[in-house]
Amino acid sequence: MASPNPSILPYGMAALAEAARVVAAGGLVAVPTETVYGLAANATDGAAVARIYAAKGRPSFNPLIVHVPDLATAETLAGFDEEAHALATAFWPGPLTLVRPLRAGGPLSALVTAGLDTVALRVPRHRAMQSLLVHCGVPLAAPSANASGGISPTTAEHVAASLGAAALILDDGATPAGLESTIVAGRTILRPGPVTAAMLESVLGSVSRGAEHPAVITAPGQLASHYAPAKPLRLNAVGADADEWLIGYGPVGGDETLSATGDPLEAAANLFAALHRADAAASMRIAVAPIPMDGIGEAINDRLRRAAHP
Repeated sequence: MASPNPSILPYGMAALAEAARVVAAGGLVAVPTETVYGLAANATDGAAVARIYAAKGRPSFNPLIVHVPDLATAETLAGFDEEAHALATAFWPGPLTLVRPLRAGGPLSALVTAGLDTVALRVPRHRAMQSLLVHCGVPLAAPSANASGGISPTTAEHVAASLGAAALILDDGATPAGLESTIVAGRTILRPGPVTAAMLESVLGSVSRGAEHPAVITAPGQLASHYAPAKPLRLNAVGADADEWLIGYGPVGGDETLSATGDPLEAAANLFAALHRADAAASMRIAVAPIPMDGIGEAINDRLRRAAHP
């Protein structure tokens, strides 16, 4: 059960110094990125990484994203070919995670990669995560700061409700993008996100989509059931049944809307917060209006399908 008094500090130098102290001692810090709040720990400290898995109840076969301050640091941890360099140059810092071959003998804990010979790397743009990386001086493993399989957190309050006192929480407001990063291995999209297929194709020329439910997990965000509220979730609803909380979009109204104007970027930013509110409402079930698949709509629908998966 979540603690009623989790430790939440407003973003600032004092909070960053305390967060760096917690990380250095092997503890956990929840910190906002431009996507969602992450649960950060020293990626080179196996005991600290194990605390992430324990706090989230996350299966150990599900690898973690490692956050670094820049491409140069990423290259000390993994190999980068010409295409990976092109993607990093175009979209870092930002909401793109690259799965790259792990450098042998590197400092990362094997728990981070779930024993794989690849590592998922990202250079975040958000000031809080960037500042924490600088203060800590080590790569930070940071999956979403919520119980495994639950709705991803876009505010400090979401983290507190899900994880309680498991971590120090740096509060820097709501996250702007609201969806987890796009994950790419080579030319294959393993998880859609804010960096869309069209954006990737503008750099690579062509991309492919990985299996929606792969037999072997090779990157974060591939579990069939993920991002899920406690209540049953019905998709593509144009109206609400008597026991449903309807999350609308565009012309479909509801108890609330992701975007009354049908703006997919606004919908992405609002998605997880809306699911949190729906889960807390008195209604027994949740329904969500249809979201077009164009652009970031693909990522929104990916999260909704996984949230609705039995």
